[in-house]
Amino acid sequence: MAAGAHSERIAAVRDLRSAKGRRERGAFAFEGPTLLAEALRSATPIDELYVTNAAYARSDEVRALDAAGVPVYSVDERTMGKISDLETPSGIVAVSPIRYAPLDELTRLPLLLVLADLNDPGNAGTLLRSAEAFGAGGAIFGRLGVDPYHPKVVRAAMGAIFRVRLAVGDPADVIAAAAAAQTEVLGLEASGEDVRGLAPAARRAVLVGHERRGLGAWAAACTRRIAIPMPGPTESLNAAVAGSIALYEASRAAERPEGP
Repeated sequence: MAAGAHSERIAAVRDLRSAKGRRERGAFAFEGPTLLAEALRSATPIDELYVTNAAYARSDEVRALDAAGVPVYSVDERTMGKISDLETPSGIVAVSPIRYAPLDELTRLPLLLVLADLNDPGNAGTLLRSAEAFGAGGAIFGRLGVDPYHPKVVRAAMGAIFRVRLAVGDPADVIAAAAAAQTEVLGLEASGEDVRGLAPAARRAVLVGHERRGLGAWAAACTRRIAIPMPGPTESLNAAVAGSIALYEASRAAERPEGP
């Protein structure tokens, strides 16, 4: 099926580039053959696809979805530029439903990531990728931070967006859910204890503070503060780097035998 540059359908897909548009429709868009392959590998539903003729010809995944009955719309390069947020569009834009998990289910996972109102989508996406790599099955995004389905978060997550379970909440939500699940919440802070000394715990959440303001209002959600020792002269680490190290150490701690 063809979709023209000025059609209502194209306008609706373009709206998914904004948080308001995604929220109203309950869907998000992602781009390119790599993310499409990751979505299919993760059994993520695809509601519709927008592709150029060239992209259709070279993508086995697009043709398979077309054959399976997924609506596939043919667009020209100019129209693709309207719905893509990339400087050089890939020729494939897919639309999938937004899926959030109940927050109280995430706090019962053995390892969880909490993003305390992080604003940078690149940091957020990288942390989702690290969460998946180190065994955290879920991530809670602060309600005042970046939208979990921001296009740059989706790209930086490199497929983890389809597999790590997501929720959105505020400090009070996390405090209540973590207390009910008896989950230890580790807040990253320069004055905290050495992260390398973590002992095993049944349930643990790593909370990464705002890039500039730190823990802020989320400090009340932390049951412990942890820090990453830095023998070099660097004052601080990028939020994504610090959070990734903390997730790695929390994952290692879970593998240590309990007791002396």
